[in-house]
Amino acid sequence: MPKFQIRTAVFPVAGRGTRFLPATKASPKEMLPIVDKPLIQYAAEEALAAGATRLVFITGASKHSIADHFDTDKELEDLLESQGKSELLRQVRSVLPSYATCIFIRQPAPLGLGHAVLCAEAAVGREPFFVHLADDLIVGEEGALKQMGDAFDFHRGSLLGVEEVPKSDTDKYGIVKVENSGGQVSRITSIVEKPKPAVAPSNLAVVGRYVLTPRLFDHLRRIGQGAGGEIQLTDGIASLMSQEAVYAHRFVGKRYDCGNKLGYLEATVEQALQHPSLRKDFRNYLLRLTRQLEAAPEAAPAKPVGKSRTKSAGKQARKTATQAGRAGGKTVAKGKPRK
Repeated sequence: MPKFQIRTAVFPVAGRGTRFLPATKASPKEMLPIVDKPLIQYAAEEALAAGATRLVFITGASKHSIADHFDTDKELEDLLESQGKSELLRQVRSVLPSYATCIFIRQPAPLGLGHAVLCAEAAVGREPFFVHLADDLIVGEEGALKQMGDAFDFHRGSLLGVEEVPKSDTDKYGIVKVENSGGQVSRITSIVEKPKPAVAPSNLAVVGRYVLTPRLFDHLRRIGQGAGGEIQLTDGIASLMSQEAVYAHRFVGKRYDCGNKLGYLEATVEQALQHPSLRKDFRNYLLRLTRQLEAAPEAAPAKPVGKSRTKSAGKQARKTATQAGRAGGKTVAKGKPRK
């Protein structure tokens, strides 16, 4: 059987990013930078590396800058070329390869993730497709979508990217129950949206990566609006399971929840420690900052914190910087990911 190539990736980017206000009042949360690239570019690069050539963005009224980011800026390119800034020019031109196509579709109202995916039906057609939520930045030696695309080639069924989360956090995710909890790919027997910890079927959480078959569109139309008046993607997947197998895929890599401020800061710090031109100086800065905090915690430029908490933060910063130095600036993906 020839290898199946998934050609289309869907990016639901219509949300307002209220947890990052006022930064997201006029700029999409997907355009927030991790060091020197916006989240949406990390997302597009992951999809392209997985073999996608058609990038479908489900946008809202305030998302014009996403389209601008992937468009050609001839004036900027000419300026960089005239100034001899060849490396910056190369980076700007490589934002979107010439073989890739961008499609932008306006979601008319905030009717849920399932509705956003349904908006992409005409662009996707009747073939399997990726869905990528840019809030979840996953870093590893191989992209999560590439891993899932390879798994789809074997199983030929929808796959959901999953990872184990603390039992206390199950009410923040879609949670799945699987037949065999030990393998990297397991058939899902049930899925429920944001269950309370006391009734959650497991602690295996669905995060922002999917490979979905086109039958899902039929189920999303059929279920209609659910909780909060929205069309829930989880409900559509649960309905799809009555017709075909759906699998949980434990990707290899580290996930940063950039939908909240702490996760975003963690991603920024750790990716800066991997950046070729920044890692040495930034690591030295973190070490100096750690020494300052441990020597004079009362002088820390933030809300007063207890000494034990300050020392803990200092130890963590030193540990992170030391690990980055030992790794030589390379991302090391270890077995089963953790939140």
